[in-house]
Amino acid sequence: MFTFASEETYRDGEIIIKEGTPGDWIYYIISGAVEISKNIGGRRFVLHKLEAGEIFGEVGFIGGIKRTATVTAIGPTNVGLIDRETLDVEFNKIPSDFRSILVAMARRFEKMIMRVAEFSDRKEVRVQKTLSLTYKDNQSFVKAYVGNVSSSGLFIKTPNPLKEGERFQLRLQLPDTPEPLKVSCEVVWARGQAHANEKNPAGMGVKFIEMSRRDKETIDRFILKASRGLSSGR
Repeated sequence: MFTFASEETYRDGEIIIKEGTPGDWIYYIISGAVEISKNIGGRRFVLHKLEAGEIFGEVGFIGGIKRTATVTAIGPTNVGLIDRETLDVEFNKIPSDFRSILVAMARRFEKMIMRVAEFSDRKEVRVQKTLSLTYKDNQSFVKAYVGNVSSSGLFIKTPNPLKEGERFQLRLQLPDTPEPLKVSCEVVWARGQAHANEKNPAGMGVKFIEMSRRDKETIDRFILKASRGLSSGR
């Protein structure tokens, strides 16, 4: 049985852990139940329900990351906060290589949850178009091609994608637009040559971080026009 540093009691509907907040305590449900939920696009989605005898909060402890979801009490709920000193001692007994694997798994889980949330919240139209663009990597300017594009991001087909989380400036040339759009972007995911195939080529998915109002209106008009052309079969 776990050693508790303290016990806490929550009323029905009371939040125990809030998504996005820091914290690495692990909780054990002594009695009652909790609901795990995530906010996606302003809507609350229930992911799971846990009952007495189960634990939550372990991802934050292992990975040292912010809370990936909100935990809410279902009815009167009593939880025990597992003693941190005991956890740290036991965790440090694990071989360092295996600890590294656990930490990597926790952080990968966080990325997976964020990717699922972004995908679930994707409402904008995406069109398949081949467009030219240029951006600067760590060494020089690179010419590349867009595989698909939306009002919030695009896929860049390239054998040498940048790393996830890396930010950069690109110049995107749209048809019938005299000047290229200047957009600040961030790499959301990357696929190298080793994991690429004919259906899924090497490249990177990027989201738009910042652009001028005029450029935003230009790309929105382009997406609308292109999507209408696709729907009419042209």
